[in-house]
Order: sequence, then structure tokens, then C-alpha cells
Amino acid sequence: MTVKRMDNVGVVVDDLAAAVAFFKELGLELEGEAQVEGRVVDRLVALDGVRCDIAMMRTPDGHSRLELMKFRSPASDSAERNNPNTLGIRRIMFAVEDIDDVVARLRAHGAELVGELVQYENSYRLCNVRGPEGILIALAEKIG
Repeated sequence: MTVKRMDNVGVVVDDLAAAVAFFKELGLELEGEAQVEGRVVDRLVALDGVRCDIAMMRTPDGHSRLELMKFRSPASDSAERNNPNTLGIRRIMFAVEDIDDVVARLRAHGAELVGELVQYENSYRLCNVRGPEGILIALAEKIG
């Protein structure tokens, strides 16, 4: 048995509209929105009384998806913002064409540069930005 593909990465947010706008600005397309609830959902996520709004975002090439989730109930614990060395999923990386333009457009949606925009040898320009809800994303522009 082998994995067919990675289907999506799920991120829980508090402001779903702001997160959707941020990732649209990055170039992802809104594939669909839904609200999920009920006993099956409760059993799946091991919580009672789940009511969750979901927005599925798709990369322009159609190969990757980002599932943004806003739990209406039960209320979530406000966790400490992730530091770059926190155990678990560190960040999501996107390949971009014009990293300077992307960073400027994302800043208009509240993104903050984490560290510096750097050039790695003669192959990539790279940076990390913190977006809505403290989500850490990396951007990579291939040189040449």
C-alpha cells in the first residue's frame, strides 16, 4: 500500500475571512466553503458539539490544497503563537515568481517578515512571513 498523494494541509484560524483574503492575495483560489457538524464530525475530531466553517483553497496548478477551518464550537484554547523552532508543523512553503511583489502585497494584509529576505547561493531567494493568526509561511523564488 502506498500513498496516492498529499490531499491538503489544515490550519485552524479565528478570522476565516481574513485568512481567505490573505491566501487569495498569495494566489490560491477558493475552491469551496462549507459548514460541518454532527456526530460523525464529533467522532472524527474527538470533540463534542463541533460546528466548523471550512474554506478549501487550491494552488493555481491544482496539485495542492489548504483547508482553513474556523471552529464555531466548541471554543478553542488560545495557544501561544508558534516560534520557528516549536515542535510540530513549522510552516507552509510556496514557490512564487516575484518574491518582492508577493511580500509587498501580503504586507497589505498584515503579513510581517520574519527574519530577512535572503539569497541562497545562486538558486533561490527565500523568506518567511507571518500571516493571519500567526501562520508562518515561507516563500521561494527560483533564480534563473
